[in-house]
Amino acid sequence: MISKSLINSKVWIPSVAVFFLGIISVQAQEAKPKKDTVKEKEIDEVVVIAYGKAKRTSYTGSVATISSDKINNRAVTNITKALEGQVPGVQAVSASGQPGATASVRIRGVGSISASSDPLYVVDGIPFDGNINSISPNDIESISVLKDATASSLYGSRGANGIIIITTKSGKKGESRVNFNISQGFSGRAVKDYKQVSTDQYFQLYWEALRNGYKSGQISSQQAGQMASDNLVTALGINPYGAGYPQPVGPDGKLLPGAKPLWNDDWRDILQRTASRSQVDFDISGGSEKSNYFFSLGYLDDKGIAIESGFQKFATRLKVNTEVKKWLNAGVNLSYTNSIQNAPPSSDSRQDNIIQAARAVPSFYPYYERNADGSYRLDADGNRIYDFGKYRPTNALQNQNAAATLPLDKNENKEDNFSGKGFLEFTFLPELKFKSSFSVDLVNYNGHYYSNPLIGEGSEIGGSVTRSNSRTLSYTTSNILTYDKKFGKHHINVLGGQEFYKYDYQTISGSRSQFSLPYYYEPDAAALLGSFSGNSDKFSLLSFLGRAEYDFNNTYFLSVSGRADGSSRFFADNRWGKFWSVGGSWKVSNENFIKDLNFFNQLTLRASYGGQGNDKLRRPSGSSLYYAYQELYKFYNNLGEPGTVLEKVQTNDVKWETNLNLNVGLEFAILNNRVKGNVEYFKRKSQDLLFNMPVAPSLGISDFPFNVGTLQNTGFEFSLFTTPIKNDNFQWNVDVNLSTLQNKITKLPKGAVVTSTKRMEVGGSVYDFYLQEWKGVDPSNGKPLWRYIYQDANGNTVDGTTSEYSKATRTLQGSALPKVTGGISTSVAYKNFDFSGLLTFSIGGKILDTDYTSLMSSGSSAGRAWSAEMLNRWTPDNPNTDVPALNTTTNNWNASSSRFLYSGTYARLKNVSLGYTLPSDYFEKLGLKKFRIYIQAENFLTFYKHKGMDPEQALDGTTYYRYPAMRTITFGLQATL
Repeated sequence: MISKSLINSKVWIPSVAVFFLGIISVQAQEAKPKKDTVKEKEIDEVVVIAYGKAKRTSYTGSVATISSDKINNRAVTNITKALEGQVPGVQAVSASGQPGATASVRIRGVGSISASSDPLYVVDGIPFDGNINSISPNDIESISVLKDATASSLYGSRGANGIIIITTKSGKKGESRVNFNISQGFSGRAVKDYKQVSTDQYFQLYWEALRNGYKSGQISSQQAGQMASDNLVTALGINPYGAGYPQPVGPDGKLLPGAKPLWNDDWRDILQRTASRSQVDFDISGGSEKSNYFFSLGYLDDKGIAIESGFQKFATRLKVNTEVKKWLNAGVNLSYTNSIQNAPPSSDSRQDNIIQAARAVPSFYPYYERNADGSYRLDADGNRIYDFGKYRPTNALQNQNAAATLPLDKNENKEDNFSGKGFLEFTFLPELKFKSSFSVDLVNYNGHYYSNPLIGEGSEIGGSVTRSNSRTLSYTTSNILTYDKKFGKHHINVLGGQEFYKYDYQTISGSRSQFSLPYYYEPDAAALLGSFSGNSDKFSLLSFLGRAEYDFNNTYFLSVSGRADGSSRFFADNRWGKFWSVGGSWKVSNENFIKDLNFFNQLTLRASYGGQGNDKLRRPSGSSLYYAYQELYKFYNNLGEPGTVLEKVQTNDVKWETNLNLNVGLEFAILNNRVKGNVEYFKRKSQDLLFNMPVAPSLGISDFPFNVGTLQNTGFEFSLFTTPIKNDNFQWNVDVNLSTLQNKITKLPKGAVVTSTKRMEVGGSVYDFYLQEWKGVDPSNGKPLWRYIYQDANGNTVDGTTSEYSKATRTLQGSALPKVTGGISTSVAYKNFDFSGLLTFSIGGKILDTDYTSLMSSGSSAGRAWSAEMLNRWTPDNPNTDVPALNTTTNNWNASSSRFLYSGTYARLKNVSLGYTLPSDYFEKLGLKKFRIYIQAENFLTFYKHKGMDPEQALDGTTYYRYPAMRTITFGLQATL
C-alpha cells in the first residue's frame, strides 16, 4: 500500500513504480517539491567515452552510465554480474553461480557466429586484458557502456561488440578520507532444486517399471508382478528396509505393512551447504590543488554452496595524478590481485560433477556403509566407513562418493593479476594537448588438480596430479593529440593518434600418477609420468585513429571518426581494416519554439551510423584462433616416432568481419527535470561473418575459416528516470529500462547449418532450437509420441506421430534469445534510512532443460533419482498424462525434444538493500564523518514457472549441470574517517 500522505502530495507517480514499490510501505511528510528539485547539472552530466569525456546532452553517440552507488554495495564477486538489468541493450547472463565465475555479456545482441561476441573492457581509458575478477567493485567510480558506432568506433576492431568503460576512483581535493567497509553474508541456492520422489515412492515406482518390463505374451501381469518383487532389491543393489523385509514391495506393487526406510541420506544436503561470504574493503584518498591519490586494500572470502568450492581474493590499488608543471600532468595507476578459486567440477555431464552428483543419487543410497539393521558399519578403529556404492547401478554413480573424496582432493586455480597504467599529458597551448599512455596487463595462472590415492577412483591408479601454468602478457601504447577550441558560437574538438597492442600467451601442463605416500600433492611425489604439453600464441594490432567534433551554439552537433587496424591474424593483403562513424545531434530544447512551450527541460535528437570490424575468430572448441590464414598442424607420438597431421589449410583470403551500426535516439527531460528518459532504435548488421566452414572428414580436416553470411540485430531501447518525491527529509527515485531484440540471419553459405540441438538458416536466429516435437503420451498404451512427417505410398506428405524416437521429425522450436529484457530499480531515502531494490526480467526465449531429463527416465536408468513428476506417469487408471508408462526397456522418451523446452520468461528480485546512517551526534566524538549499517540480499526472489531450474542460463538456452545461482544475505557496516 502507498500511504495516503504520498497520494495527497500531488506528485507524479508512475504506475509501474507503484507496483514495484508495493513491496514496502513508506510514510512521508507532506511537502511540496522545490522547483529546482533536480538541477540542470544532473541532466547535463559528464560521461566517460572513448579517449575522453563528454557532456551527455551534447554527445552524438549512445552511452549509458552506472554510478558507483549501484555497484559498491552489491554482494558480487565479479562486476559483470552487477550489469544485469542496469542498462538497456545489455544482456548479462550468469550461467554459473560458482564463486569467481564471470557473466556472459552481450551488447545489442549476438554479433557473430564463429567469432567472439564479447565486449571490450576499458579501464581508466586504456583497453584492459586482465581478468575482470581482479577489479574490486569497491574501487569503481562508474561504468559506461558504449553501444553505437560513434561511441565505440575509435576502438575499431576491439570495440566491434560494444565497450564497457570502467573508471576507478580517484582522490578528491580537500581533506584526506579513510573509508572502511566490512560485511558478512550467508548464501544458499537462489532456486530450490527439482523435487524428487521419496524412498517409498521410488521402490514402488521401480517395481512398476520392472513389472511392465517383464510382461509379455508368455508372462502374465500377476507373474510379472511377482518377478518384480523378487528382483527389485537386486536391481537397485540395496534394501533400505532391512533384513525383516527382504522383498519390501509385494506382488501387488504396494509396500509391505510396517516397512520403513532405516535411513534417508539426502545427497543434496551432504554435498551442499549454507555458505559464508566475508568481505573487507579499505581505502585512503585525498588531494590538493595539484595532486590527488587513491589507495585501496580489499579481501574477499566467498564460500560456495557446493562443498570444497569457494573464491578468495586479495586486491590492492594505487592511483596517483599530479601536475608536475603547468604544462605537464602525469599519472600512474597500479593494481595487483591474488586469487584462489576452489572449483570442483560443476558443469557438463561428467560423473564427478558435484552439482550433478548431489541430484542424481537417491537418498536410499547411504553416505556411510550400513548394516542390515540400519546401523553404521565401522572399521577396526571404530570409524564409519564411506560408502562408494560399488553395488550401485551405473546410473547411480557407481564407485562415487564426492563427499568423501573432495576434502582429500584439490581443484585449485590460483591467479596473479598485475595491471599497470601510466600517462604523461603535455599542454602546448590551452587548446592543444598531447597524451602518451602505456598499459601492461600480466596474468599468471596456476592450476592444481589432485586425486588422492586413498579412496575413490584415484585409489585405483595410486592417485594422480595435473599441474598447469599459463602466462599472459599484453601491453598497449597510445599517443593522442587533442585540439579543443571555441570561436564565438562555434566549438571544435579534433583528436588524432596512434595505438599499438601486443599479446603474448604461453602455457604448459603435465600430469603424473602413482603416489607412494598420501597427502603429498606435487608431481615430484608421483612415480609415473602421464602427459606433458605446452604451446604459445602471439598477436599484434597496430592502429591509427582520428575524430572531429563540431557544435554550433551548443545546439547542433556533428561528429566523424575513423580508425585503421592492422591485425596479425590475417594475411598481408587483408591485414588492414578501415572503420568509421558519423553522428549528429540536435538539442531541440534550445530552440525558441520549444522553449515557448514551457514543457521540456531538455529534448535532444541524435543519430549515428558507422562500421567496425571483428577479427576475433574462435575455433569450434571456443579457443581463440590467432593464425586464421596460416597452415596449422597437430603433432602426435606414434610409438615413439613423431607424427604430423594437417589441422588447418592455408586461407589467405580470410578477412575482417564487419559490423554496420545504425542508431537513432531521443532524450528528454520534463516536469522540472523530475522525469528523464531516453528512447533509441538500433540496427546492427554483421557481414562477411567469420565462420568455421565444416568440410567432409575425408579431406583430413574438420573445417576452415571463411567469410560468409550476414547477421542482423535490431531493437528498441527505453529508459526512464523519475524522482516522484524529493524534499528535505524524503526522496524517492524510480528507474525503468527495457530493450527489445530481434536476431536474424540474412545470408548463409548453404541452406542450413545444424549443430547439436540448434539449426541456423536464413530468416532464423543464431540460437534456434531444432528438435523432435513432443506429441504427448498415447492414452491407449502409455507410449511416448513424437511428430512424424513422412511421404505415403502416393507421395503425399503425412503429418503423423510415432513412438520411435529415431523416426521422429526435427522441426524448428523457437529461439533461445529473449524478446525483451530489462530492469526496474527504486531507491528511497527517508532521513537517515535508505532503501533500494532492483528487479530484473526477461520475456520470451526458450530454455532446453537437459538437467531435468536426467531425472525423467522411464525406468531404464536403474538407481538414478526420479523427479516427483514421475508420480503422474501413465497407468490404465491415469491415461491422460504427459509422462509415459514406466518400463525398464529404453524408449528414449527423455531424449532432447520439445517436451523439455520451457519458456525463458522470468523475473528476479536481483538486489534489495536497507541501510541506516547513524546521526552525527553518535560518532563525531570518535572522529568519524559517517557510519552506516546495512543489510542487503542478492538474488533474493525468483519468479519462474518451471520449478527446480534456474532461469538464468547460458546464452544458447541449454542447461548443462551448472553450478546454481546463489542467494546471499549480507550484513555490513561502512565508516568514513
